[in-house]
Amino acid sequence: MKTVVITGASTGIGAAAALYLAKHGWCVFAGVRKQADADALSARSEGDIRPLILDVTKQDQVDAAVETVSEFLKGQTLTGLVNNAGIANMGPLAIQPLDEFKAHFEVNVFGLLRASQAFAPLLGMDEARTGAPGRIINITSVGGRVSAPFLGAYTATKHAVEAMTDSLRRELVIFGIDAIAIGPGSVKTPIWDKAEEANSDGPYSGSAWSEALEKFEQVMLKGGRDGLPPEQIAKVIEIALDDATPRARYAPVPNKLTNWYIPNLLPKRMLDGVFWKRFGLSKPDK
Repeated sequence: MKTVVITGASTGIGAAAALYLAKHGWCVFAGVRKQADADALSARSEGDIRPLILDVTKQDQVDAAVETVSEFLKGQTLTGLVNNAGIANMGPLAIQPLDEFKAHFEVNVFGLLRASQAFAPLLGMDEARTGAPGRIINITSVGGRVSAPFLGAYTATKHAVEAMTDSLRRELVIFGIDAIAIGPGSVKTPIWDKAEEANSDGPYSGSAWSEALEKFEQVMLKGGRDGLPPEQIAKVIEIALDDATPRARYAPVPNKLTNWYIPNLLPKRMLDGVFWKRFGLSKPDK
């Protein structure tokens, strides 16, 4: 039996991956933070989904989840861990509250590492287990390679996750455990709606960036609503988990030429100009 743990499975990519993999024969341990989300996910499932109350910022919940999964495995290895839990809040780095910036790292980076360390023995670092070594799949973002204005906290964490994925892959090879990054572009998920709600009271409305930030919010929200269906990312996750010769990184990005290849090839100063023009940012008149 193929077994996988998915964090952040209440909505969006995590929920889509849980439902898709369960439907295709996987036993899915789906990490959610509320019992209501667990019940809703179970009700929608067409396969074997086993919800776990799992907040990756809480060590006791991570430890309890590991114990539950370990008991189920009965000495076998876990096939995969999908680190998907994440948060995003928009704001200019120069004035974004430090606690808000730290919160991104608590979930997106430290939570990811906490889960990876906790489940690594089940993936094969415990050599007493039988079965093929498993894989760690880290959900990053286009923002893991290209930093947009007003998403500094989010993109900083995704850059960190890109680096951590490479380091994990190069270190865990001695146990046969692989680590793979999946960096989607715009996806139809609630994450940007949540970001809009967080900014609905206008915390930066009186700042020098208010007009540019409003334009940026609308671009991000439109991208989220017109982006790839999360089920498409779920299919990529299964490929990363199951392919005999997986890539080190997958980039499921809509309009890939303009949203991925060109931004990665442009000199940084030229890309600066693209962002400035798009969001009405410019140098002050002398």
